[in-house]
Amino acid sequence: MALPQGFHSQGEVVCKLNKSIYGLKQASRQWFAKFSSTLIQLGFIQSKADYSLFAKRHGDIFVILLVYVDDVLIACNDKAEVDRFKVMLDDKFKLKDLGDLKYFLGLEVARSDKGITLCQRKYTLELLNDAGLLGCKYAKTPMEHNLMLSKFEGEELKDPSHYRRLVPKLLYLTITIPDITFAIHKLSKFMSKPRRPHLDAAHRVLQYLKGEPGKGLTFSSSTDLHLKGFVDANWTACPDTRRSVIGYSIFIGDSLVSWKSKKQSIVSRSSAEVKYRSMVVATCEIVWILYFLKDIGVNHEKEALLFCDSQATLHIGSNPVFHERTKHIEIDCHVVRDKVLEKVIKLNHVRSNCQLADLLTKALNYNQFSTLTCKMGMLNIHTPAALEGEYQSLDEATKISSKSRVEAVTQRIKALFIELLIL
Repeated sequence: MALPQGFHSQGEVVCKLNKSIYGLKQASRQWFAKFSSTLIQLGFIQSKADYSLFAKRHGDIFVILLVYVDDVLIACNDKAEVDRFKVMLDDKFKLKDLGDLKYFLGLEVARSDKGITLCQRKYTLELLNDAGLLGCKYAKTPMEHNLMLSKFEGEELKDPSHYRRLVPKLLYLTITIPDITFAIHKLSKFMSKPRRPHLDAAHRVLQYLKGEPGKGLTFSSSTDLHLKGFVDANWTACPDTRRSVIGYSIFIGDSLVSWKSKKQSIVSRSSAEVKYRSMVVATCEIVWILYFLKDIGVNHEKEALLFCDSQATLHIGSNPVFHERTKHIEIDCHVVRDKVLEKVIKLNHVRSNCQLADLLTKALNYNQFSTLTCKMGMLNIHTPAALEGEYQSLDEATKISSKSRVEAVTQRIKALFIELLIL
């Protein structure tokens, strides 16, 4: 241990360590064990779906507590109960009350009568400033249409440290900006040996973020509590390994709560197979969300709806007679059939142009990209109030016609043009 500059001592210096959460190897584990045991003594029940979530019900009063190391979020339907709980925690630990939730781990929280909006505007602007692109011209999409990146093409970067620092920072933005998930997923594959095209693609994502740094997710307060999922896949999307990219997006009502873009670990023989495997991943996520809702006291009695644009995949998931097409598929992949028989999920067909998981599997053109992002409930609260009602519900997303899609895109372009004139 080195002494601070300007401090002089003739002998050895001994320091007493009062508290360490991040430094020691087992410190965070021991801290959580102590904190969780205290909550359990106070009557809380630890969630089996998420071990950092604790819930307590006392009559009509319901308290939920979410822990991230030494940061705690408290949600309750009674303000007086929250005050009493803070006093009890303060007797056990030294607390610093930051009031109502507005900023947490880089997430900005805004409340209104219509719901809650999450964004990372401050984090995005700091990222643009660090990269020197705060004054750059913004791009309409995070990735060029049908861009194919390979780990063998392009000039290898002499100093890859900038790329290796940039991509993890962009990855953190996918918490509230799901439309860049596929682009960041592609860029994460080239961390070992990044090349010039990969860095240009990362800068393209920053240019896209420059257009609307305050855009984020909106959770409506008037939506119905019904799980809906959209699954899609891009067969043999990787030019190096010929593996496919799967994607899914899960909604509670009209609010997007879970999404993923991931390259498969195996090579699928057909597009129907790869979409069936993506349906398996989405089914497991839906089952987990149902467990989570049960832990917080929310009953979900309806069947969860799972939408796919492949009729062959829907037949494989609901029909156990497709022997020739499913002989080589692992037995655990047929969890979809089991959940259909148990009436946990219900499979439905959706048109390809209304598939909301499409932007999680490939780079789309601007018209299709902007249409899907509007349907995902993304909103920029820093734009004029006229844009607040621009996104559509999921029910409209599965029924919208070609004419209304063109009108929606046209209105969006006009609104952006007016915003540029105001700026």
